Amino acid sequence: MLRQYELVERVRAYDPDADEALINRAYVFSMHAHGSQKRASGDPYFSHPIEVAGILTDLRLDDETIATAILHDTVEDTVATPEEIRSKFGDNVARLVDGVTKLSKIEAQTESERAAENLRKFLLAMSDDIRVLLVKLADRLHNMRTLHHIAKPEKRRRIARETMDIYAPLAERIGMYEFMVEMQTLAFRELEPDAFASVTRRLEQLEAGDGNRIARISEKLTELLASAGIEAQVSGRKKHPYSIWRKMAERHVSFEQLSDVMAFRAIVPTQDDCYRALGQIHARWPTVPGRFKDYISTPKRNGYRSLHTAVIHSENMRVEIQIRSAEMHEQAEHGLASHWAYKQKANDPDAQVRWIRDLIEILDNAGSAEELLEHTRMAMYQDRIFAFTPKGELFQLPKGATPIDFAYAVHTDLGDQAVGAKVNGRVVPLRTELQNGDQVQILKSDAQEPQPSWLGFATTGKARAAIRRFVRHKERGESVALGRKLYDDIVKRLPAQLGADAMGQALKRLRIESEAELMAAVARGSVGDRALMEALMPGSAGGDVADVDAVPPQREAISIKGLTPGVAFGLAACCHPVPGDRIVGLRHPDAPIQVHTIDCPTLASGEDADWIDLAWGDGSDGAAARLRIVLKNEPGALGVMASILGGHKANILNLRLESRDVQFHSFLVDLEVHDLHHLTRIVAALRAADAISAADRC
Repeated sequence: MLRQYELVERVRAYDPDADEALINRAYVFSMHAHGSQKRASGDPYFSHPIEVAGILTDLRLDDETIATAILHDTVEDTVATPEEIRSKFGDNVARLVDGVTKLSKIEAQTESERAAENLRKFLLAMSDDIRVLLVKLADRLHNMRTLHHIAKPEKRRRIARETMDIYAPLAERIGMYEFMVEMQTLAFRELEPDAFASVTRRLEQLEAGDGNRIARISEKLTELLASAGIEAQVSGRKKHPYSIWRKMAERHVSFEQLSDVMAFRAIVPTQDDCYRALGQIHARWPTVPGRFKDYISTPKRNGYRSLHTAVIHSENMRVEIQIRSAEMHEQAEHGLASHWAYKQKANDPDAQVRWIRDLIEILDNAGSAEELLEHTRMAMYQDRIFAFTPKGELFQLPKGATPIDFAYAVHTDLGDQAVGAKVNGRVVPLRTELQNGDQVQILKSDAQEPQPSWLGFATTGKARAAIRRFVRHKERGESVALGRKLYDDIVKRLPAQLGADAMGQALKRLRIESEAELMAAVARGSVGDRALMEALMPGSAGGDVADVDAVPPQREAISIKGLTPGVAFGLAACCHPVPGDRIVGLRHPDAPIQVHTIDCPTLASGEDADWIDLAWGDGSDGAAARLRIVLKNEPGALGVMASILGGHKANILNLRLESRDVQFHSFLVDLEVHDLHHLTRIVAALRAADAISAADRC
């Protein structure tokens, strides 16, 4: 743990004018406030905020931020009050501490709801001063470094999942690459221990058998650039385990099939040298088509600038190379934190990033905890493309975005009124996937309104949140109108005319707050005819309202949006859709509707059937998926497969040997999984195992 004078010296090393007294007061106050508290590791609790402050000194952050790091747990975990912090350390530090203070546990909520609520409050606080985010990220990083000291596995996994879903993407979106990598690696080790061990072991084997290949390639790059008069610092590394595992999952390949597990970086003096170095490298080695990216002329949204390319090196190996100046490298490593080095002020407009405002809008539109997490993950974690308005304004969107995403990125009203688009001067449907560099003009109409079918191709959290908000309001209006008609029919069946206070009494008996809510409940069927009659006129239905319709309707494990309630449907056996897949329904005459994945080959032969645009309902959880798993013919291979499936809590519904030969055994395995994310993690873990040759959906 850093001593008081050591922490002060670290800050004064990069900021001689720092308020030394402020840091000293914070150190002493925090030490006394935490007193004899201990962490799970057995260390004094006080060591944690000091280590967080030490992490932030590496980012050269100002004295107020360092003081905030030292004090960030005092209000939550000690008897210290916000007023005491304000009186001793000033308004700015008090405001920052309040933004970073750990949130109290939210009782009677699911884990996803708790994470969503924490994220909502955190982002709202963060939007006022980005330093709140920097302290919180350092706090989470140190907690992840000491995660192994927590005894309960479920708590470790919850913290790791929250880190992977929220904090690592946040670090990435503000350009703090080193934070992101370490968080992902530590979370990956906890969440997928088998996959982590497998990838790590193979990286070690590769390093042991490559004959110091990284050093040789680095030396050749340095010599090449020096021969052209370019002074460069060249370094190389193996990619981190989570990055490799994710590539294996996304590309559906094994470790041996990955050809880009090495990455090299050349740091040169100037921006001009970046392009000169690129020319020398491309002239020396063949390039990999489609892998060149110029983030200098068009920086990433988080300010990241660099040249990226991939070449086939003389050792017949594909390697990635990044080229940047020293200034660009500082931005790449520390991201937005570099704006706060040495006397940066919180109201600097350059430090305000557009994506934070987008997230705040998503917070206002999200209808549930699950929607909020889905939207924020989308907004923070996807690869980006660049598209332009006719006037040349640049917008960054997720890869796979459509004109509807572009319209909502420009303005919510434009998205609501979109009827079509011109891309590069050609009229295209709203579901068209945009490409890098497209010029997009949105065609709109005042008579247009958001359509539920847009959710099938909208990819940004902002667009999906706005569409869902409109659909919810529209569906509620329609439900209230339908409920009113049903209500009028029920009232006609009563034995006498209702009194003036009947509605108010009925609402009290049914514990419903408003007349509109009652009408919506009648339309949904959650308030039945007899229950409503008894509530309006006790005795009219021959029973007490407390006993009528007392048992709520059971919620199905699988629910589908887009179908009339009560209509029979089945999940197609040809593609085995699971929640998270994009789905479509086929309606054949005199047969239940069959639900298929959008890419199911069977759809091509369904010309005589009606197509129905469908989506998974909010309560959908659990479905049968089918995998073809090819095992190496060696002792214990089947046990490895079963162990991975059991470790991911996937119930085996059916197991059938499909084929066998001297080298391999192929099995068809039907699994019960929660959703597509669950299935994807299972497939990736299977592919990472030595005993398993292949694993694919079928």
